[in-house]
Amino acid sequence: MVRLSILVSLAALLVPASALAAPVTVQIVGADGRPLAGAIVTVTMPNTPAPVPHGSYAVGQRNIQFDPQVLIVPVGATVRFPNFDKVRHHVYSFSKPKKFELKLFGQDESRSVVFDKPGAVTLGCNIHDAMNGVVYVTNSPYTAQTDANGRVHMNVAAGTGRITVWHPSIRSAGNQLEQAMTIGGAGLSTSLHLRR
Repeated sequence: MVRLSILVSLAALLVPASALAAPVTVQIVGADGRPLAGAIVTVTMPNTPAPVPHGSYAVGQRNIQFDPQVLIVPVGATVRFPNFDKVRHHVYSFSKPKKFELKLFGQDESRSVVFDKPGAVTLGCNIHDAMNGVVYVTNSPYTAQTDANGRVHMNVAAGTGRITVWHPSIRSAGNQLEQAMTIGGAGLSTSLHLRR
């Protein structure tokens, strides 16, 4: 069983917790002691409005891969699936937040899906088993993917909320772990260590 232990170093509280956004840096460290790149970190704060879809969202099929392999979108987003390959694809997901199937479509064709529930939606191709990807649907404006050093940087409203970490290697329900966290007015810098 994996558990999440947090080593927190809070910056000095120089302004009240009701202050506007504060800088937050989170580093995710895997069970092997190495930074975990590609994890999705979501901070949920009470009374924070959900993000609204804006612009265009797309997961292309290019070189027999999903591009990008991970896409973060707000709840309610419409995601296009354009095919740039010379071969046909059959994109699907059996994930609880969104089950769908886009039957065979060829080069320069596109299909769309509305993602109306939060959570990780794992993508596959019925023709090319090696293709995999994720559309991560969030109802928090504070959601980001860790970089090569396992870090995310964001500005978050001060207060007490919850942090959720999702990654396919996390061995718990929904491949995610969650716990409470407090963000002071001056911000937060923390390392989250995944433990077995």
